[in-house]
Amino acid sequence: MREFIYDLWLYEDYTPTSHANERILPSGTIELVVNLQERQLRIYELDNRSYRRFSGAVVSGPYGRCFVTDTAEEKAIMGIHFKPAGAFPFLGVPPEELVDAHVDLESLWGRSARELRERLCEASAPQARFHLLEDALLRHLMRPLEHHWAVTATVKELTKSRARPLIREIAKELGISQRRLIQVFAEETGLTPKLFGRIQRFQRTIAMVSDAKDLSDWSEIALRCGYFDQAHLIGDFVEFSGFTPTEYRKHLERLWLQGLRRKRNHVPLVQAA
Repeated sequence: MREFIYDLWLYEDYTPTSHANERILPSGTIELVVNLQERQLRIYELDNRSYRRFSGAVVSGPYGRCFVTDTAEEKAIMGIHFKPAGAFPFLGVPPEELVDAHVDLESLWGRSARELRERLCEASAPQARFHLLEDALLRHLMRPLEHHWAVTATVKELTKSRARPLIREIAKELGISQRRLIQVFAEETGLTPKLFGRIQRFQRTIAMVSDAKDLSDWSEIALRCGYFDQAHLIGDFVEFSGFTPTEYRKHLERLWLQGLRRKRNHVPLVQAA
C-alpha cells in the first residue's frame, strides 16, 4: 500500500499548556483520524467558536481551506496520512463527497469502525496499533490498488518544485482531453487539478517561509514558488491559511521563541504576549 499511504502516525501525551486550538492547513490529501482517549472530535471554524462534533474516528476529506481543532482532544490520537489520490480504494464513497468535510468513519465502514477504535484503545504498544490500522485498511479495500495513469502523471507534475502548468497543457502532453483529465483526477483525489495544484504551490510556499532566513524580497519568493507576483502569493496564502505570509512568519517566530513543536500542517494558535 506504499503507493497510497504516506505514513501511519501516533501522538501520545500531547498536552500543550499555551494554547487550546490549532489551525490545520490544507494539503490536498485525506486523513483518517482516531481519538484514543475520547469518543469525540470537535472541528471548529476559523472563528474558534462554532464547531461540529464528530465521533472518535473520522475521515478528514481533502480541504481547500483551513479548519481548527481542539488540543484537549489530541492527548492521545493516531491516524493514517494518505498520499494524494491515495484514500479512494478504502472509503467506499467518491472522494468528491468528502471535500471540505469531516465524516464519521462509522458512516463509511459501519460497525467495524467502532470496533476498530475500541481495539486501538485497548492496545498499548504503538506497533500493535499500527498493525490494527493496516489490517483494517486491507479488510476495507473496496477498489483495486491502482491509479488511473493520467492521475499519477498529473499529481507528479503538480507537485514539482516551481510548477505552474496549465491543466490543458498537461492534458495535451498526456494525450487525454482536459474534461476527461479533470473527471478522473477528481474521482481519485476529490479535487480538481487546478485546486490541487494551488494547494501544492501553497505548501511549497509555507515550507519556504518557514525555512528562509531572509524574507525581505517577497517578489522573489513568489517567483520561486510559481506565483505570478507578490499579490498572487498573498491572495492564495490568506485564502488557504487565514494568515498573510508576514503574519504567518511572525507567528512561527513566536512559536520558536516558546520552544513549541508543531505537528504536520498544524499551526498552534498561541496569542501574542
